[in-house]
Formats: sequence, C-alpha cells, structure tokens
Amino acid sequence: MAPAMLIAWTFCAMLVSANLVQGIGVNWGSQSSHPLNPSIVVGMLKDNGIKQAKLFDADGWTVSAFAGSGIEVMVGIPNNQLKDLANHYGKAKDWVKENVTKQINDVDIRYVGVGNEPFLKSYNGTHLKTTFPALQNIQKALNEAGYRGKIKATVPLNADVYEAASNKPSDGNFRKDVRDVMLQIIKFLDQNDAPFLVNIYPFLSLYQSSSFPVDFAFFDGGSPIQDRNIQYTNVFDANFDTLVWTLRKNGYGDLKIIVGEVGWPTDGNINATPKLAKRFYDGFLKRMANKKGTPLRPGQMEAYLFGLLDEDMKSIDPGDFERHWGIFRYDGQPKFPIDFSGKGNSNKMPVGAKGVQYMDSQWCVLKQDTKNMTLVAPEIDYACSNSDCSSLGYGSTCNSLDARGNVSYAFNMYYQMQDQSVEACKFNGLAEIVKQNASKGSCLFPVQILSAGERLSLAYGATIIAGLLLSLFTLV
Repeated sequence: MAPAMLIAWTFCAMLVSANLVQGIGVNWGSQSSHPLNPSIVVGMLKDNGIKQAKLFDADGWTVSAFAGSGIEVMVGIPNNQLKDLANHYGKAKDWVKENVTKQINDVDIRYVGVGNEPFLKSYNGTHLKTTFPALQNIQKALNEAGYRGKIKATVPLNADVYEAASNKPSDGNFRKDVRDVMLQIIKFLDQNDAPFLVNIYPFLSLYQSSSFPVDFAFFDGGSPIQDRNIQYTNVFDANFDTLVWTLRKNGYGDLKIIVGEVGWPTDGNINATPKLAKRFYDGFLKRMANKKGTPLRPGQMEAYLFGLLDEDMKSIDPGDFERHWGIFRYDGQPKFPIDFSGKGNSNKMPVGAKGVQYMDSQWCVLKQDTKNMTLVAPEIDYACSNSDCSSLGYGSTCNSLDARGNVSYAFNMYYQMQDQSVEACKFNGLAEIVKQNASKGSCLFPVQILSAGERLSLAYGATIIAGLLLSLFTLV
C-alpha cells in the first residue's frame, strides 16, 4: 500500500473509532440457517467502528475471523457443555487449549462467558449445580495456561436472578432459589476481578405486561417512580440499580457490572418495530455517550447491544420477536438509522455488510389458479414448522397480507431456507416459482443469501465438474 494511502486509511479508521460511544459492543449470535461469512461480519463491525464483540460459542472459524482486527472478543460456552466442564477439570483445560490458546496470538480474547442465562426460571434448576463449578474450572484452566488477570471468566445472567417485590430498586435481592449459588458466584467474581454480566431487556417489561407504561421502557420522559430520594424515569435504570442494591446487601457493592445484552426487536410483536427500536437505541446511546450511568452507578458504563443480526432459527417459545433482535437483517443490511456515536444524528444509517452474495432472484408462491384453499392448510403448517413465519403474527410486518399472501409467504420462507430447491416448491402442486418480486408493502419476501458453507460446496462442486471434464477431454 502506498504511504499516502496507508496514512489516509489509518486516519479514516481512527475517525470511525473515535465516533463510537465508548464501552459499546455487540452480540453476534449464530442461530441462523444461512450465516454470513465471518470475515464479512467482522468487516462490517470494523466499518461501524465497533471494538467489542460477544459470542455465544467459540467456533474456531468465527473466532479466527477477528485475527488482527483490533476488536476485543468475549467467547462463550453453551449451557449443554456446563455439566462436563463442571465434572471434569481435564475437559476445562482442553477447552481452554482448543478455544483460547490456539487463537490468543492473533485474537484479542478478553472474557469467557460460561453458560448463557443458566438460571432462567424456565430451566427449572437444570444448571443450578453445574454452573459455578464450571466457572471455577474454566478460570483455573485460564490461570494455569498463563492468562491470569488477562482473560476473565464470568456467567452471562438474565436479570431474573434478582427481584424486588415492591418494584423499587432498594427492595432488590437475589431470588431465593438461586441465592446460595449467586453468593458463591459473586464472591468468586470479586476474587478474580471479573465482572457481573447481566442482560436487561426493557422490551420484555412491556411485552410481559399490558399495563406497563410504554414511555417507561424508553429514555425520553417516562412518568417517574420514587425510591427513597431517587426518581427513576425509565425501567433500565431501575432494573440496573436493583442489581446494585442486591450486590450491596450481599457485601459486594463495588463489583463491576457489564450489561451483557440490551436492545429492542423490530418484528414479531406489535411493539417490536424499527421505529421503536430506533427510539430505544437513540436514547440508550445518547446516555452512554454522555457517560450518565444510573443513579447508583453514575459514569461510564459497558454494554453489549443485542443483537447484530436477525437469527431465523432461534426458539420462538418466548415470542415471535426472538428472531428479530438484529440491528441488521439476516443479510447484514441495516433496518433503521442508528448513530453509534450517540450524538443524535437521527438519519445516520449504519454501514451494511459488503460482499454478500444472494441466491437467484426468484420466489415460491401460491399458484394463481388455486381455488380450493382447504387444501392449503396442511401445507402452510408444514412450511412454517420448517422455516420462519414469525413475521406473519399479529402486529408484525406481514400481518396485513390476505389469505393468499399468507400462503405465499410461508411457501417462500420454506423454499428459501431449503436453498431454493425445486423440490421445496411443490406443496402438492399448489406452488410455483416466479421471477417477479413477491414482496408487498412493508412485508419483505426475502431471497436467501449464499452462506459460507454453500459457497464452499459450490466451489467444491465446480472443482469436481472441472475435474470430470478434464478427464473426459483427456480420454478423447
């Protein structure tokens, strides 16, 4: 690279980084049928000046994409690995060797997230006895591998591990069923100078209660609640300070807190829209930029936005919105303006993914001449059970489609998730492939991307075909 070009590139990179709110990272989930190439995603993070990323596993291909990027990484350990890591220290050592030591020379790994919200009430105590031993073993293995003080293990926890019967922060304490293990965990975190990682979701407060005041979920003027000498005007501050009170009451009032997940979905519920997501992020990022903190923890805060991309294979048991937390769509294209600098530039679109390759511009829809709609019901059930129809629900972006539109949407989602296979657009003769975009208004009928794995398969297939042709010509 010519010296002048190198200087210009370096200056631009510094300018992008300087404009990002300090302490902001993003969550990058992997529950997608067609994941983007990791190098494309890391490029998108760099283009937007994002310097911290939190993963939910330690996939080697994904982690290695951060090599030389300057992005700080938190790798994760899924809940289904906790038991083995808790019961066998050797497996914890192997995990560190395989997922940290192999990458550490090129990738800036700062944290290991042990489990993911393992104490959710819905898990009924499944991970109650394995989470803390797994945390101990991973940190011990990190220390023995020479990473003491450099890489810290923690547990990403849902805010439901603490509660306040009165809904006032000062009444907060750990849930009774997890209190004993939480006291062990916070003592261990304190001893290792590791942070308490908590996921806080104002959207869920609104989703779970029809009487919840809408404005209290945002940062622009909710009716305040009084707690002692403090007024709270938003649920995020109240929730965060409930944790602060909880830690104080249990002897660890100065323990560092990082917000592991915070965000707003854009589809799958009447309150999950790009407009409301923009409102939430505008308020949150402005507060982060101003280093306002919360009443009990004023100043600079660290937080990972949730999330980076939509994930079409996430469980929708909590709600259809679960597949729509992304600031960016499945293909890495932005959904709404967001100013990562927190300066309030309301029209600033983030930089989308570059180099994304799509499948052919074609869609699977209900045949125009289909008259007997009673034949369609089982086909829709099959299509939606094996794809993603979460945008069809009440209040969602495709909720206004007519009956035929609903069928076409379901057929197309299945067809795209099956890599546009001709066989995936049969539906007992009720469907057809068309070249005209089937999207209607705000309802996007997507064309799937060529994921990283498919590109490799295509390249491999092309190599095989070329080899066969060469053999034939040689024989001739």
